[in-house]
Parts: sequence; structure tokens; C-alpha cells
Amino acid sequence: MPGGGVSLSTAVNLNYIEAPVTIRAYLLCAFAAFGGIFFGYDSGYINGVTGSKVFIELIEGPGQTSLTSSHNSLITSILSAGTFFGAVIAGDIADWFGRRPTIIVGCAIYIVGCVLQAASSGLVLIVVGRLVAGVGVGFVSAIIILYMSEICPRKVRGALVSGYQFCITIGLLLASCITYGTESRTDTGSYRIPISIQFAWGLILGTGLYLLPESPRYFVQKDRIDRARTALSRLRGQPEDSEYITSELSEIVANAEYERKAIPITGYWSSWLNCFTGSLWEGSSNLRRTILGTSLQMMQQWTGVNFIFYYSTPFLESTGAISNSFLISLIFTLVNVFSTPISFWSIEKIGRRPLLIWGALGMLICQFLVAIIGVTVGFNKTHLNAAGVAVAKNIPAVNAQLAFIAIYIFFFASTWGPGSWVVIGEIFPLPIRSRGVGLSTASNWLWNTIIAVITPYMVNPDAGNLRSSVFFIWGSLCTCAFIYAYFLIPETKGLTLEQIDRMLEETTPRTSAGWVPRLTFVEDDYDKAKVEHASV
Repeated sequence: MPGGGVSLSTAVNLNYIEAPVTIRAYLLCAFAAFGGIFFGYDSGYINGVTGSKVFIELIEGPGQTSLTSSHNSLITSILSAGTFFGAVIAGDIADWFGRRPTIIVGCAIYIVGCVLQAASSGLVLIVVGRLVAGVGVGFVSAIIILYMSEICPRKVRGALVSGYQFCITIGLLLASCITYGTESRTDTGSYRIPISIQFAWGLILGTGLYLLPESPRYFVQKDRIDRARTALSRLRGQPEDSEYITSELSEIVANAEYERKAIPITGYWSSWLNCFTGSLWEGSSNLRRTILGTSLQMMQQWTGVNFIFYYSTPFLESTGAISNSFLISLIFTLVNVFSTPISFWSIEKIGRRPLLIWGALGMLICQFLVAIIGVTVGFNKTHLNAAGVAVAKNIPAVNAQLAFIAIYIFFFASTWGPGSWVVIGEIFPLPIRSRGVGLSTASNWLWNTIIAVITPYMVNPDAGNLRSSVFFIWGSLCTCAFIYAYFLIPETKGLTLEQIDRMLEETTPRTSAGWVPRLTFVEDDYDKAKVEHASV
């Protein structure tokens, strides 16, 4: 019998596919979002540390006041390079050993990287430590999205996965607060304290994940149905013999059988090649889904948000108009934190597709306004003061630019920030889901690396010195994101992962919002079995 002994009957219907959401079940799933702290804190603390006088002299030598473009680029981007490889590797490990063990291993690798960074007394060890920590972050960032998408109830899946992005913003905020508090120190604590605090995040997440259940969909993939039933029972807060548990598990098993027939796995390399099978013009093909996931994460990076969080401190200092760039950077981070929870409501009520379309429109308007104001009366128009330092001529115009940057962050944090993570966790079928999510996350980190490498050369005074003109680039890329979202992003809210598979087969992105499930996979299998029996 398909599914290793689970009874598949037509009693499974659309009303009983999933149990009501309990507080316990909600909290179990929500804890996994803590993994976002890794991403956020590691991305955020480096912005402050690279502006620390003690750290600059450690890397460049006594008397130096700033990092060279090459050193700044290397130190900032090397983490993203590590996460790229970590995310790619993690997909295999998650399929072999499980989602939960992979995340725990990622936490251990991350902790080793933190120790190396804290022990550093020069460029080499800080770079090696960030590379190792990056591999750990890659494990966590890829598989935590996969894990959460597979365990969360469909009615709150978008909100809970958005919690991952919220934890990223919390990590950024904590990093800003800690670096702001240590910037005035004159000893190595100015950079060692922010680095050492990372140790706690790995310990908390690794310990917590050890106590959580494995993904039931992983157990189904491995034909361990009894383990899947136990895990699902814990996650939903229902007895193992509950009708809700039987119905949901039966649907997962039926979909897994359907996907196995459609996507046969004959070996290790075929499991990777299956990510690229099918036609580019067929919305449900594996190739189309892989391109959608990887390009969506690319677009998220193209919005330019990490320019603000990686380089806002040295960039704002270079304008000569900001007396306390650390404080402005902290304000941007606060906007990011308090805007993200809006998505908890909007992503389930408004939907993924509208959120990404309108979010891109809001961002591109803000980016172009910052650029236009800057090149006409803002950042780019300076004069020398009595001390011979270049300062902006029109301070109110600079303040207007800062306001529009903050509004841009609001649009990102409430739309593309969480939305892109939610969608990549939903669009892949079970046989390639771990690798598809891993490749999509790797794409995020690849473009994160590219942007981190090239940005200093675009904006540093000793390089491109684009100043406000760099926002024309980000605005143009946000325009690409707007067009992309309109034509390519499907609507997935309110559907189980199994229903999303069928929706992608039957609709296009622009008609997906109107799709309504009619049959469960169990009912479909039952109907096919009747037809086959009648034809005998």
C-alpha cells in the first residue's frame, strides 16, 4: 500500500487536511525562526566593527583612520562566500540525515567560526573565522526555511516563516546596539565583544532544535511513516490517532507517492539533475521552480538593502553631513525591526504576490527620490568648512534623503524581506525540496557576496565615489524586481505544500490567486484506482 501502511481513504477531505492551530503548536514552529538571528547579527555587527578605530588600526596599522576598499570588501564579503557553499552542501545533508541534525551541525560550525574571530589579532584569522562561520550560517539559513515550511500549519505558515526575517532584523538591531555601545572603547573589546556574543546564538538554537521534532515530511520521504505520525502529532498538538493527523499524514504520503512517480530518483546525481528537468515555459516544471527560487533570492539582494546595513556607517560619514552615523544606522535598523511584523498579518491576508509587487514599487520610488535629491541638492553637493572638511551644503535635503531611505527600509522589511523567504520554502516538490531551497538560499548568499565585494569600489572616496548616484543603480534594480514579481510570482497563501504543487500545474502566476483546491491527493488516487479497476 502507498505510504508504508497509512490507510488512504476518501474520508480525507479539504476540511480535515490540517488540525486547528494551537498555541503550543504555534510556539514549537515559531522557535525555529530564531535561526534568523545568525543571519542578522553576522550581517550587522561587521558594519560597526569596520568603523571601529581599534579594529582599523589592527588591520591597517597605527594611525590609519579607515579600511582600504580591498580589506573592507574582503572582510565583509567572505562571510557570504562561506554561506554560499554552506547552503549548497546543506541540501544533501538534510536529505541524508534530516533537517534538524543539519541545523544543529550548522550551529556547531558557526560557534567554531566565532571562536576563531574572537581570537584574531590580524587580518588572516578574522577572515578565516568569518569564512567558517559563514558555512555554519549557510547550513542554518537554508535548512531552517525548509524545516519551517515543512512543519508549519498552512494557515500561519507565511506568518511563521516571516518570523525568520523578523529575527534577522532583531539580529541586526542587537548588532547595532552592541557595536554602538562598544565603539568608544580604546581596547580590543571594541571588536571582540560584538564578535564573542555570536557564540550565544549558536548555543541557544542548537539546544532548542535538539528538543524539537524532526520534519514529518522528511520521515515520509524516507518511508518511516510511524515516525512521521509521531512528529506530526507533536507539532499539531493532537493525538496520533486523531482524524486530523491521519488526514494530513495521508495527504502528505499520497503527494509523496505522486511526486516519486513524476520525479524518479535513481541516484545522487539524478537528485541534483532533477532540479533542472522540464520546460522553462511550463510553470510547474522543476527547472522553472529552481529558476524562480534562485532568481527571487537574487532579486531580494538586488533591492540594495544590504548596502544600507553593511556600509551605511562609512557611507554616511563620507557625506560630511551626519554628526553621528552610528546613531543614524541604529535608527535604520529600528525601522527595519518594527516594520517586519506587519508582514505577519499582510502575508496571510493580502498574499505573497501583491506584497512583492507593491513592495518593489514602493522601494523603487524611494530609491530614485534619494538619488535625484542627492545629485541635485543633497549628499553630492558639498563645500569645505573652516576645518577643511567637506560637508553638505543643504542639510534639510540630506535629512530628506535619510527619510526616504527609512521609508525604503519600511517597504523592504514589510514585503520583500520576509516574502522571498516564504515563497522559496513553498514552491518545490518533496523529492527536490531540500536541494531547491538550498540552491535558492545559496543564490541569496552569492549575490550578497557580489554586492558586498563591489559596493566599496562603487562608493568609497578612493574608488568610484558614486555617493548618492549609487541609488540610481538600486532604483533600477528595484524596477526589475517590480516587473519580475508581476509576471513570475504565483500566489501560494492558504494552501498546503501539496496543494501548491497542484496549483502550479493548473495555473499561471497571474491567475494563481483565483485557484481553489477541489480534490485532495488521496481522493485523486482513489478515483484513479476506481477507473483502473473498472477497466480491468
